[in-house]
Amino acid sequence: MSPLSELGLGRPAIVRRVANERSVALRLLELGLLPGTEVVILRRAPMGDPIELRLRDYSLSIRASDARSVLVEPLGAGP
Repeated sequence: MSPLSELGLGRPAIVRRVANERSVALRLLELGLLPGTEVVILRRAPMGDPIELRLRDYSLSIRASDARSVLVEPLGAGP
């Protein structure tokens, strides 16, 4: 497992765990970053923050600091 923030652009991964303070973790879970969900990083802002994700048929932007607390398991080699 690795942090979502380290995932390469366009590379799919499965969310395995959200390890953040309770209020932030609950908010990320409410936004759809549940364990077992497939996620892909679409793009990063020029300064690296925020990160735009694609999951559950919608786009979501989160802070890079929050992405570091989401542990994922990369799938395949990706583009």
